[in-house]
Amino acid sequence: MAPTYRVENPVTGEVVETFDFATDAQIESALAAATAAFQAWSTRPIEERAEIVSRAAKLFEERKQELARIAAEEMGKPISEGIEEVEFSAEIIQYYCDHGAEFTKDVALPTPSKDQAVVRRLPLGTLLGIMPWNFPYYQIARFIGPNLVLGNTILLKDAEICPRSALAVQKIMDEAGVPEGVYTNIFATHDQVASIIADPRIQGVSLTGSERAGSAVGALAGTHLKKAVLELGGSDPYVLLDTDDVAAAARQAWETRMYNTGQACNSNKRMIVMDDIYDEFVEELVALADAARPSTPDEEGEGTYSPLSSRGAAENLHDQLQRAVKEGAQLRAGGELSETGAYVSPAVLTGIPVGSDIYYEELFGPVASVFKVSSDEEALDLANNTQYGLGGAVFSEDRERAVAVAQRLECGMANVNTPAGEGAELPFGGVKRSGFGRELGPLGMDEFVNKQMYYISAD
Repeated sequence: MAPTYRVENPVTGEVVETFDFATDAQIESALAAATAAFQAWSTRPIEERAEIVSRAAKLFEERKQELARIAAEEMGKPISEGIEEVEFSAEIIQYYCDHGAEFTKDVALPTPSKDQAVVRRLPLGTLLGIMPWNFPYYQIARFIGPNLVLGNTILLKDAEICPRSALAVQKIMDEAGVPEGVYTNIFATHDQVASIIADPRIQGVSLTGSERAGSAVGALAGTHLKKAVLELGGSDPYVLLDTDDVAAAARQAWETRMYNTGQACNSNKRMIVMDDIYDEFVEELVALADAARPSTPDEEGEGTYSPLSSRGAAENLHDQLQRAVKEGAQLRAGGELSETGAYVSPAVLTGIPVGSDIYYEELFGPVASVFKVSSDEEALDLANNTQYGLGGAVFSEDRERAVAVAQRLECGMANVNTPAGEGAELPFGGVKRSGFGRELGPLGMDEFVNKQMYYISAD
């Protein structure tokens, strides 16, 4: 079988390096090692596990420049954003090292007798993580941080366009002293992933990715009775009810949408703007889009944009924009596909017919889609008119007005007067077709856990 794990520079389209798929024997070896390692790893005091994992957090921080350069070549992330991602990854891992013992302590249950009852939080066993390319370190960190400290062991299948970053994380784990078998990167095929999920030695699976991938993995997990956490797509509403400075509000919305070249699950994919400020808001977005110029990830600057992750991703986004126009939308700026590489010029799209096929699709790239509304209720109805339910934000100079709308958003993460609350301590996840389960915060350590009722008779 031809190798398909590859480094394909999205700036040029050049395939820089390829990697072979794992053999079935290598997959079996990884499963066996992870299962064997669980016995010793899970019985270590949590403080010892945290000490080892903390060394990995420090190595992330020390190697942030190197890791950012790898991500830049693999999927086009600007160097500065890559450094921020690695720094956040280190913070997340350290957060669970610092708080893991607290999050997993026994909880006493009152009984009507002198008997003792507690809920113990115990590790489940070996887990499979299936991670995407858009945040090649952060996505891994928020899965492995809580689960390694908890005492689970991990097989990690990364995106096929991010093999070097996957190997860099494996190197960090090894050099931190994480025991053999506790964390193992695997270059698995889709068929091998299905076999791993079916294997009785696997106790759970976590996937961050597309709705399509989540549906397939969720079905497999259900068939084989495995716990699953799925973080899938999003079409997050970004509601602007009023503002004293329309231009500044538009710039904030634009910068939020353009982060990671628009390739974030919880990006503000639908900007919902009140009619009295709509025209000025759109005009400012168009000016920002027209001024944007292409750049490489290591030569980024104000007003520049990087390539998407791959030529295929760029072509798919361009096709979506063309279909949106055919369905009646207006492309106000941008949306041009480069002849080579994976560039799509930042676009402003208005007038997407609500209820059309393209309206319900996720536009995963640098596209600001803007909708006009004339009341808070209309804004809320439009915000909730989506198959997804990841995040959402509402802005107003009158905070209580924004709160009243935000409290009724049908999503996993609602924000008032900020694009998104972010931090290692804040849970991340969605509802509807955005998936289920939570990562980060205390809830992130409460997913792949045996919440064991432990009862001791007084007799």
